[in-house]
Amino acid sequence: MRPDTPAENVDHTAEAARLERTAGLYPEDAEALLLQAAAHLELSGNRPAASTLYDRLLSSTGSLENPYLVRALKASNLWEYGHEAEARAIIDGVRAAAPRDPAPWVIVAEALESHDELEAAQETFTEGVTLLLTDVPEPPYSTHPLLYGRHRVRRMLGAAHDDWDTLADTIHLTHSSPASAVSLDELHDPKRVWSLGSNNPAELEAEISRLRAELGAYREALSRPFPVAVLHWPAPELRELLEAYPTLADEYPSHETHLATIEASLRELASSGTPNLGIVTGTVPSYEAFAASEGTSPGDASLLPQYATTLAARGRAVEWPPQRGAACWCGSNRTYGQCHGAE
Repeated sequence: MRPDTPAENVDHTAEAARLERTAGLYPEDAEALLLQAAAHLELSGNRPAASTLYDRLLSSTGSLENPYLVRALKASNLWEYGHEAEARAIIDGVRAAAPRDPAPWVIVAEALESHDELEAAQETFTEGVTLLLTDVPEPPYSTHPLLYGRHRVRRMLGAAHDDWDTLADTIHLTHSSPASAVSLDELHDPKRVWSLGSNNPAELEAEISRLRAELGAYREALSRPFPVAVLHWPAPELRELLEAYPTLADEYPSHETHLATIEASLRELASSGTPNLGIVTGTVPSYEAFAASEGTSPGDASLLPQYATTLAARGRAVEWPPQRGAACWCGSNRTYGQCHGAE
């Protein structure tokens, strides 16, 4: 499906089948592709088939990169077609596991929210925010939905602002264009829905302006479907790469220099305000296959950034910087703060 294809023109059933076939061709990307296929099945209304895909992933012999994400999506889907008890049990399991990825927290909290379990949704959002953002100087881009969702639910509950709510509004305004800057308090105001039923043209015009601002922020988020990714080669892969393609030696003088360059490049991008940064890990067979598909020699250094972008588009990127207490991206047995994250 082309990114600019209108949603109403998409055959979700056919798209799901295409993604399943592609997953068979690229088993290393099967998890990301099958999750996309399940999303299309949900959009087509075939929720039982989507649950079958989630079960297929959870029962696979290989380890999943994001098992709690799959569980959270399965719970949300189950609840939508009448399996509330099973969905609640899965949600409780995800919360108890305390994943370090913000996405499962957002999905289970929004599932609770959509079924009017506002207190439980607030508790879930708060658990995720507290776990992932306590003592974090700058919330990573992937955690913004956690802060925004928590703010939204608390606004609906009429709760007074706390520090997390203030942070959410500050981040929202920072990432909004000046022309469409609308506070979260306005965007999340429960009374806004009443304005849509008003006969007063001024009220309707004001609400349309707010909705345009909200849609603009949403489109901006969608314009970054995958991170700005930097390519990482583990030591054995880099050694094999340079033995096969010595012309790349100028790009990679040594593995230690390679790792230091990755961290320095990402810090420079972050300091310049580039959001949604990530790292993709290359393998020689995958790189050679990509070069063949492009009709280019693997020894051509100009192919490396294209390879990194393709891996990121396939969902292979991991977020940088890692969450607090997570392992370093370089593959060492130390946490990021003790390894490349150390000042």
